Amino acid sequence: MSTLERTIPAVHLSDVGFVFERGEERVLDIPSWEVARSERVFLQGESGSGKSTLLSLLSGMFVPSSGRVSVLGTEVSSLSTRERDRFRAENIGFVFQQFNLIPYLSVLDNILLAAQFGEVAGVSAKTRAEELLIKVNLGSELHHRPAGQLSIGQQQRVAIVRALINSPELLLVDEPTSALDHLNRDAFLNLLTEILSESGCAMIFVSHDPEIGKYFDRKLTMLDINHAGKEAR
Repeated sequence: MSTLERTIPAVHLSDVGFVFERGEERVLDIPSWEVARSERVFLQGESGSGKSTLLSLLSGMFVPSSGRVSVLGTEVSSLSTRERDRFRAENIGFVFQQFNLIPYLSVLDNILLAAQFGEVAGVSAKTRAEELLIKVNLGSELHHRPAGQLSIGQQQRVAIVRALINSPELLLVDEPTSALDHLNRDAFLNLLTEILSESGCAMIFVSHDPEIGKYFDRKLTMLDINHAGKEAR
């Protein structure tokens, strides 16, 4: 990454509004928000506060009803659907609440499927996947096991590797610990922090659980950035 690229924020939102249907109240009303390169941000909010909608905007799955969404210097909101899909595959990793692994595919095939949409391919993708799996303590004896036969903790680690296989510059994490007890939650967060410490990847982690904020230097609530519905509150 060049010196100039490092000065461009990972995320920049300007006058962003979002509604699901015309005439409905805004789900999001964000005048301005930035996340720096390599910054890891915890964003806490209750159910219905717009957390997942915000991540969908940042990943290009949704487009704003108004305003601009820029990610890594690219105005994602101005791209076509195909361009957004390509940009997401090459630059953004996503860890979903339910992991979204394909249960009948092997661990390795789940990861290589994600690699097909990025720039890593063939032998190099397989090698990188195997290296990352070893790094998260998933030995070679598990690489060809169907994902549906893994424990929840093992599936979490596969989800992390899948999100990182294309070396993203931004990682979006959506409530992956909501169904976990404290021990498994802390193990997941420690592992995620350890892996990201070896890269310059920025991260936005959203959750309803304020306790998770202790793992982050920068902690925000949706109320800090989202003005939608504030008058009603």
